[in-house]
Amino acid sequence: MASAVLKVAVAGISRCSRAALLRAHSTTAALQQGVPGSPWKLGKLNHIAIAVPDMEKATALYRDVLGATVSEKVPLPEHGVYTVFVELGNTKLELLHPIGEKSPISGFLQKNKSGGMHHICIEVDDINAAVADLKSKNIRTLSAEPRIGAHGKPVMFLHPKDCDGVLVELEEA
Repeated sequence: MASAVLKVAVAGISRCSRAALLRAHSTTAALQQGVPGSPWKLGKLNHIAIAVPDMEKATALYRDVLGATVSEKVPLPEHGVYTVFVELGNTKLELLHPIGEKSPISGFLQKNKSGGMHHICIEVDDINAAVADLKSKNIRTLSAEPRIGAHGKPVMFLHPKDCDGVLVELEEA
């Protein structure tokens, strides 16, 4: 009986120690990682984009109800959207609202009337090297070349069917 209790106690300690060890290696600090020998490195999460049917209502939620700092609404006609950035301690939210019927966000909102998560944006140190490498690994992109994004930096969207159902935006850091 005592040996059984001791085995359970030791097993419990080792499980707790493993969990603590795993958490100790988790960090929100800036991190550059990549495949060894790769010409580019993956950086931090830049933002999570949320398509919203009512930009003013969504902005008020984050600013007035949750107390976050929000940017002004900025039109990006080349991408067919208005954007508002919500500043968080370790990342940002990008609120997206369509400019016109041909906006990709219009189509998203037709399928998702209440809005929802649209994409994630991850920084890379070299967008051109990242795109070339990913294309060589059969990851499709949504445009032939990187375009200038909301932060004035080159961006590229990766096809969600090649990224486990997630639309991924890469942004040069």
